[in-house]
Amino acid sequence: MTKTCETNEEKMARLRAKAMKLPLEPGVYIMKNARRDIIYIGKAKALKNRVSQYFGSGSGHSEKVRRMVLNVQDFDYIITESEFEALVLECSLIKQNKPKYNILLKDDKGYCYIRVSKKPWRLISQVMQKQDDGAEYLGPYMSAWYVREAVEEARKIFGLPSCGKVFPRDFRKSRPCLNYHMKQCCAPCTGKIKLEDYEERVDSALEFLRDGDITSLRAMTERMNSAAENLDFELAAKLRDRIKALKKTRERQRVVEYRVEEQDVISLVAEGGDGCFAVLRFSGGRLVDKEDFLIHDVDDDARARCEFLQQYYSMRTSLPPLIVLDGEVEDEAVLLQWLSQKAGRRVRFVFPQKGEQEHLISMCRSNAAERLAQTRGYLGSELTALSELAQLLGLEKIPEFIESYDISNLMGSENVAAMVVFKNGRPYKSAYRRFKIKGFSGQDDYASMREVMERRMDEYEKNKDSGEGFGHLPDLILLDGGKGQVSAVRSVLEKRGMNIPLFGMVKDSRHRTRAVTDEGGEIAIQSKRKAFTLISSIQDEVHRFAIGYHRASRSKTSFSSSLTDIPLIGKERAAALLSYFKTIKRIKEADVEELLLAKGMNRAAAQSVYNYYHKTDREI
Repeated sequence: MTKTCETNEEKMARLRAKAMKLPLEPGVYIMKNARRDIIYIGKAKALKNRVSQYFGSGSGHSEKVRRMVLNVQDFDYIITESEFEALVLECSLIKQNKPKYNILLKDDKGYCYIRVSKKPWRLISQVMQKQDDGAEYLGPYMSAWYVREAVEEARKIFGLPSCGKVFPRDFRKSRPCLNYHMKQCCAPCTGKIKLEDYEERVDSALEFLRDGDITSLRAMTERMNSAAENLDFELAAKLRDRIKALKKTRERQRVVEYRVEEQDVISLVAEGGDGCFAVLRFSGGRLVDKEDFLIHDVDDDARARCEFLQQYYSMRTSLPPLIVLDGEVEDEAVLLQWLSQKAGRRVRFVFPQKGEQEHLISMCRSNAAERLAQTRGYLGSELTALSELAQLLGLEKIPEFIESYDISNLMGSENVAAMVVFKNGRPYKSAYRRFKIKGFSGQDDYASMREVMERRMDEYEKNKDSGEGFGHLPDLILLDGGKGQVSAVRSVLEKRGMNIPLFGMVKDSRHRTRAVTDEGGEIAIQSKRKAFTLISSIQDEVHRFAIGYHRASRSKTSFSSSLTDIPLIGKERAAALLSYFKTIKRIKEADVEELLLAKGMNRAAAQSVYNYYHKTDREI
């Protein structure tokens, strides 16, 4: 019997002892809390090895697993004949019990309809429920997204209103809206269009919605040719304009047309433990549906993809022969076997790196990023760029904080460095810092970069308890330079045991961003457009900040040199005068009493400065 007053250490020891008695056979394990509720279900190739890992030291566990294990009071298990049977059983048990710590997807799409109101002046709209109101309903359809897109296309092509006005009640009560001026609405609200002409547009739109654009295009072309032969040029012109609008819509669809008749494209974007899966479904060479699913506690992308695919295709009645993915999947072979059995034919995974399929993955990732960004308070384009960057550089997570460094000098003089910070893909200017190289004189970019990183990490040690400013370590460091700069900085990080991803930003002969590099070689970035734009922005910003600091330093040195020409004014007094008055002009305008206010000034020195800038004609 389980002890009610045992400590957490005693509980872990008890559970580990139980786990070590499990067989080395495939099966399913069922974690339960103190109330005997099922909180997690998993499968294993060898039950003893897998389950005992949960109750060891815990040092390698993610935050999600640590929280789950903390709530486990006991576990059960079921032995199966094979790992494949374990997967099938796992899917079934998850669907039945919906455990808290498994990825769960809500199948709440339901059915939707296209509603056509009663005559006269019929209106076309999308609705989620069928009502007994005398209207005509097309459907049901499984994809609300597809119906929404189709209704919007039909309205634009055939010039039908989308404003919700009721006719003839609302005739001449307001001016036509912008859609009328954009030639996307025939504006029945003006009361100028004939009823028969309007109804003919509605009939054509319904034909388009029922039969699809290809059939509708063919029928309209035949009607246009027939009208022209019968000298009904007005009707022929109307049909010509609709055909143009339909072709324009099809032209916009080319971005989502592909030679594969049926496939799903799935992409994951995860940030800060939260994630979003986007699914683009293709049929007949066209995009027919888009779905997105927000999930939490994403600690391993490959595992998350495996769990998502199990849950998602458990809800689906039909499976495509091809599933295009943006990354690795845990237990790929077993999962494919299950999907193929469920589909009744072979199912394949594709992990594209280039070409049209990679373009579709990029589009899918943008949709996932946009949805996740809405929940986190920044733009989808920023999250997409960070996601692309993480994938490009092989980072374990999306970099929330990126630090970038650049060195600036003129033939070794006024050697300075700059650090800029990007937070969530945006410049975080309050965290920018400037460094004046102190360890040596002359030009040595490698030594300069090494000194800057040493000082930055020294500041981290001083401020790490605060977690603010220098007390916060970056998720990624980008240096304006190549392998030499990377090697110089990596030695500093390794000496301090800092495992921070580090790369250099390489420019071409025109001083434009070309690639990123580590000590192993260059990584091309042009194919990842959003990541390329982000890296270019970071490199331009750190260069701008470094150059600005260098110019200011040179200007200050120049002013200081001119002050040292004055009797009794050395470098320290010159610096003090500039620090107090800020500009040479203000020093020139100051009287002796004001000059005495600067640090280190005495009356003789102040009088000397005043005399220098107020010479009489006789003295000149």
